[in-house]
Amino acid sequence: MAAIVFALWVIVGEQMSGASADAVVNAPVVTIRAGTAGDLTLPDREFGARVEAGETIAQVIDPRVDRIRLDDLAMELDFARAETARTEADLAATRALREALLDRTETFRSARIEELETRLDHARSRLDLLENGAGTDATRQRLRDAVDDTPDRLPAEPILDALALDHARERVAVLEIALRAAQDGVFLGDGYNDSPNAEQRATELDSQIAQLENSLAEAQARQTAYANRLSRAQVQVNQQGGGDITAPVNGRYWEVLQADGVNVQRGDPILRLLDCDHVIVTLSVTERIYNTLTVGDTAEFRLAGSAQVFDATVARLAGSGAATIYEHLAVAPSQRHLERYDVTLLVPGLATDPDLACAIGRTGRAFFDRRPLDWLRG
Repeated sequence: MAAIVFALWVIVGEQMSGASADAVVNAPVVTIRAGTAGDLTLPDREFGARVEAGETIAQVIDPRVDRIRLDDLAMELDFARAETARTEADLAATRALREALLDRTETFRSARIEELETRLDHARSRLDLLENGAGTDATRQRLRDAVDDTPDRLPAEPILDALALDHARERVAVLEIALRAAQDGVFLGDGYNDSPNAEQRATELDSQIAQLENSLAEAQARQTAYANRLSRAQVQVNQQGGGDITAPVNGRYWEVLQADGVNVQRGDPILRLLDCDHVIVTLSVTERIYNTLTVGDTAEFRLAGSAQVFDATVARLAGSGAATIYEHLAVAPSQRHLERYDVTLLVPGLATDPDLACAIGRTGRAFFDRRPLDWLRG
């Protein structure tokens, strides 16, 4: 009787425990598409070959890509660079000419001041002779002659010693005024501001330099704008011209959709890869067990033919007839599976096991309750 009761307890416990009818190691399938139109080149790989993220898995090259806009922008950039170089050269030449004119102005200023100082010294000496009555008759006669040659002397004005003295004083005063003005940078001549021609030309060049600086800034801005547009156009041409296609995930070759060497269009699917970084377990259960589950519940998963048990977590409860959620998964459900209730498990231990990291298609069972014979299975 004890043996019969124990056997009944084991049978009922095993049958009543929450377990799946089937469970399959599954993973998402990533479809790789052509980023541009061109000729496809596929490396020689076996199905199921391991692929690392970032590894080149195909190549699409378009030898007939349109480069007209890129060439036009390159030409415009060359024109802008030439304009910038010309403006820089004009600005440098104008600045050099202005510096040369300023040097000539300084030379003129120093020479003019030296001339006025010399004339003032002699004028003061002559004035001193007249005021002190010194000198010979011949000397005074030469002074009178100098007065006679004075341009502002009236025609009928007599030549007297007093008049010569007055002219000498006037000459000294005028030279003193001219010297002070020259020391301040103003050169007097015939009653107007006699600025040197070199200084006047240098002043005109200041405005030209300002205009050239503005033109240079405009040319540099135009050159920068063309360079930026050329860079964007180059990127666009590179994209249109094709290139290497790299794997977005760590996975395996799953399906090749195009033959090597064919011409593909932009967006055409080329091949499919298994995403081995996101391995899941899909299974189906009865309605009774399904209604006892919630997302986040713990479970156990055991591969068929193996005694190793992995801890799992309920990630999704899709219910009955959940065919659409398998459109992007590697293993599709059977008809019997769709007649039951779909459950998805996360099993982190599969990713850490090198032999099971991408064992897509392996079957097993999932358990949600403790069973009487778990001690024996362990």
